[in-house]
Amino acid sequence: MFVTQEWVATLSMMQQTVLLTAVRGPDGISKYTNVKMLLRWYRRCLLLSAVDRKVLTNPYDSRGGSFTGPSYTEGDPRWPADWRASMATIVDNYLRELDAIPHHFHMHLMHAIEIMGYKHPTLEVRAWWHSVYLRFVNDMHVRPETEEDLDRRLGDTREGWLEAADPATTA
Repeated sequence: MFVTQEWVATLSMMQQTVLLTAVRGPDGISKYTNVKMLLRWYRRCLLLSAVDRKVLTNPYDSRGGSFTGPSYTEGDPRWPADWRASMATIVDNYLRELDAIPHHFHMHLMHAIEIMGYKHPTLEVRAWWHSVYLRFVNDMHVRPETEEDLDRRLGDTREGWLEAADPATTA
């Protein structure tokens, strides 16, 4: 049995690797911050819950332990029926706290969220992650990649990867 959900195996190896690099949160950040709550939902969209051996399809299901646990629970002020609005509040707060989050981690997460936003098999989940990707690139004042650009850059060819790489990082 694999820890990743079945859909992940349909991606290029480079895209799978990018998804896995964002699974672990940044060091020095408290366990119950917005970054960790966003990561819990990210992990649920990528991994099987090790405790339950199941795909957890929303960010509030009480299962999953702490690594893939809920991002918010009943009784939390963010507990509306619409999980997208609750998670958008977490993204709002994540972006407000961005100066305290290591840039290297944020870049791993942004690239992984981009893949989630183009490749997740559930339309509603894919659209939500794509909207988060657009918020992240907008916050950085850069333009988003198209899915075609992503597939070329992370399509398991050195040539495709080099097209988007800076010469200083290709040696």
